[in-house]
Amino acid sequence: MKKGTLRQILLLTDGCSNTGEDPIAIASLAKEEGISVNVIGIVDRQEMSERGVSEIESIAEAGGGISQVVYAKQLSQTVQMVTKKAMTQTIYGVVNKEVSQILGEEKELEDLEPEKRGQLMEVVDELGETMDLDVLILVDTSASMRNKLPMVQEALIDLSVSLRARTGSNHFALFSFPGKRKDVDKLINWSPNFDSISGAFKKMATSGVTPTGPALQEGIRIMAKRMKKKGTMDDELALEEEA
Repeated sequence: MKKGTLRQILLLTDGCSNTGEDPIAIASLAKEEGISVNVIGIVDRQEMSERGVSEIESIAEAGGGISQVVYAKQLSQTVQMVTKKAMTQTIYGVVNKEVSQILGEEKELEDLEPEKRGQLMEVVDELGETMDLDVLILVDTSASMRNKLPMVQEALIDLSVSLRARTGSNHFALFSFPGKRKDVDKLINWSPNFDSISGAFKKMATSGVTPTGPALQEGIRIMAKRMKKKGTMDDELALEEEA
């Protein structure tokens, strides 16, 4: 199986979208582009509304990702868990597809005898450690997120540190929404770590609206631009090796 890059959009929000395109429809477009959309709903003292929980679950389902609603104080552990679980789910789906191509559409990983299934799960685990990972993080900065942003910052630093043990390369980009003049504001461009995250969070300004759909749409565009750039670099490297 060819090792490629796992691509995720990680959406951190505490409420329902209230302006712009339908985020569920946009998430399904991301999935079509090979980008999984994972959503963490952050609650503080009060419970999240039923509509908010439903939207979070539906965005992740449409985007082929993982969803989790969590209290802010437990956020750090959850961000790591969701990111790693989504990596495994994505790889598992690819392996399952290849099994179906080899053994027929009726067959899946669970249909294999235990020994062969165990061997393939070892491959899934190994790829989770060795494949490259690109994570584009979208942080909701609507007014109700103001007191939760310090915990979001801490969680993202912990995520960066926890993924350094992988042998595959990790690259992160951080954007907030809504932006001051656009749908999103770029806080950190693609980087292997979040050393500059403290300064980035100082730039965040909170707002009353929550344009989740437009933010996801812009996230797809940013990720597609990176995919195109990496593809060009890979092609140039292949030509150099052939020369």
